[in-house]
Amino acid sequence: MTPLNPQPGQVAKEHYAYTKNGSCCLLAAIEPKTGIRLAQLYPQRTKREYALFLKELSLRYPAAQTIHLVQDNLNTHCKSALYETFAAEEAFALSQRFEFHFTPKSASWLNMIEIEFSALSRQCLNRRIPTMDIMAKEVLALVQERQQKAIKINWQFSIQKARTTFQNHYDGLHNNTKILR
Repeated sequence: MTPLNPQPGQVAKEHYAYTKNGSCCLLAAIEPKTGIRLAQLYPQRTKREYALFLKELSLRYPAAQTIHLVQDNLNTHCKSALYETFAAEEAFALSQRFEFHFTPKSASWLNMIEIEFSALSRQCLNRRIPTMDIMAKEVLALVQERQQKAIKINWQFSIQKARTTFQNHYDGLHNNTKILR
């Protein structure tokens, strides 16, 4: 785009435009105490990709009866994704393996995978990456490196800290609750 000629006495201005290369979906899980990670990139973010990710996660833990999954309230993060993607028997079997723990709205900082996403953002995703292939190569290499180093999460948010942090919410609930006798 050719810049406009500036008016007399004004600074020349140039329009900046970039070419959007698209977007993709990064799904990831981490075992905070061992540093074991799973990350997968998908060209879009739908229930199908989420269901495929859960299936892969379940395959990583074949002996686990229950896999506890802490996640945000994204519209694709639900058991119905399994039923919309797989046959009823497989969907039911997968759904029985997971126990979902949803973080409260506006509290994504309670979700430990957000710490991993932050590290990935600082080390890799802080720039435009031209293709999904390059993105997958770089992101998955970084995730693999972090797993090989066994980088763990030392979660320091205790029950006492939660009570202190959320005290105003508890007070609001307590004041609005009528005790029936």
